[in-house]
Amino acid sequence: MDYKDFTCKVTEFINIIDVEETKNIERAAEMIYQAMRQKGLLHIFCTGHSHMIAEEMFYRAGGLIQVNPILEPFLMQHEGAARSTKFERLPGIAKIVFDSVVKLPFEPFLIVSNSGINAVPIEMAECAKANQNPVIVITSKTVSKELASRIPSGKHLFELADVVIDNHAPNGDGIIMTKYGNIGAVSTIASVYIAQRIVLAIISHYETDGITPTIYKSANIDGGDEHNKGLFDEYEKRIRSLY
Repeated sequence: MDYKDFTCKVTEFINIIDVEETKNIERAAEMIYQAMRQKGLLHIFCTGHSHMIAEEMFYRAGGLIQVNPILEPFLMQHEGAARSTKFERLPGIAKIVFDSVVKLPFEPFLIVSNSGINAVPIEMAECAKANQNPVIVITSKTVSKELASRIPSGKHLFELADVVIDNHAPNGDGIIMTKYGNIGAVSTIASVYIAQRIVLAIISHYETDGITPTIYKSANIDGGDEHNKGLFDEYEKRIRSLY
């Protein structure tokens, strides 16, 4: 098997995102920037493998301080993969998690779910909407439209979003077809790329307005810890995962 096939296909997906999703990425970035200008946060909620997108945007060298990842261990594989899948499908959990988040109504929620059919991410979007929080979604419309929603209303996650960014991942996620099934999952790569595109677009807004963004430095370079500590002091009470 030639790895270059995978490389070429991943490159194709990134090119598709650049062509078809740049406007949506820019809309999301504008929404987040306006909240950050008011000292607000971006709240990110994901389940399963998608939680990596929240981690990608949080406490990241070159990333923005004003990011609050909502990381619930019972919805992640390391607490039990099969169990986390069952939890993700349970109605009512999202409201409990949402109510535990310290948030302001103008602060956007970024919700990432490749399928967009399970109860917890969909209900999290419903909670955010009910609280007047803008909702940004990263999902695969291709996958979502092919699958039945697992909530009684039949709604899919993308239908609840103010801004939808499609990662264009195929059903089954793998982009290399073999006799064993599809391999070479692409949804995380595509979604992380989108996440970093959003960060770059937000920083561009800061630059346009002549404002210095609050950006982390690597903790592994000289002065990194001291720089980051200065950022922590302002937001430590609102970003639960900082300590």
